[in-house]
Amino acid sequence: MLTGLIAFILGASIGSFLNVSADRLPAGRSVISPRSHCDNCGRKLSALEMVPVASYLWLRGRCRNCRAKVPRRVVVVEAGTGLIFTGLYLGYGFGLEFVVLAGYASLFLLLAVIDLEHGLILNKLTYPAALASLALAPFWPDLGIPRSFMGGDTAWPLLLGALAGGFLFLLPFFLIALFNSNAMGWGDVKMAGVIGLAAGFPMVLVAMMVSFVSGGMVAVILLLARRKGRKEAIPFGPFLAAGGIVALVWGQPLIDWYLGLYPPV
Repeated sequence: MLTGLIAFILGASIGSFLNVSADRLPAGRSVISPRSHCDNCGRKLSALEMVPVASYLWLRGRCRNCRAKVPRRVVVVEAGTGLIFTGLYLGYGFGLEFVVLAGYASLFLLLAVIDLEHGLILNKLTYPAALASLALAPFWPDLGIPRSFMGGDTAWPLLLGALAGGFLFLLPFFLIALFNSNAMGWGDVKMAGVIGLAAGFPMVLVAMMVSFVSGGMVAVILLLARRKGRKEAIPFGPFLAAGGIVALVWGQPLIDWYLGLYPPV
């Protein structure tokens, strides 16, 4: 119980940093300085006002000085990241696999928030993530997460599996963006490539399924509710992020379950 609470607090704290990053990175500002402050009155926040989740609830979502509303996204991201970290702890404990999976989940969540609010998927996040995913690909079994490609689980097969996953996920988005840039942005193409590199083949199939199905369902609901016009693009980053997180954390068990439905004759 105590360690689960620690995982939640750690995740909520990372979520607080993700909120700062989501506000500052699209504007090209530093995520380190200046100190967090109220965007309305400019007053620097005290330590108590920066306690994740609790401070938002304590202040009822408003600045203590000017009473300006704090975006609800702040507490949603903090609590959501805390819950993700808690789930990862329950599944993996505190180890290298926890660190890597929590890092990817945080990255995907940050990309989703920025895309949702600004319609941007930043190169400064996707390019380093792609290089890190390639560097990490041969070492997944060493982290305690079984992974193989074409029956091999050594460095070269795993690297090829990552490249195959990246290409397979990137290709449909590349073709859509190439022929209809209004339907899909190049940032989505790069994010899909990063997720494919991280998940590898065949887990990338889970990421694709979750992304396309969830995105399609939400698009249909919004169109039926007439909340979005047909010419207004729906940010796809959040659905890519959901697919990436599901594939990395539950990809192999889901594939094993699916294959178990069709046992060999």
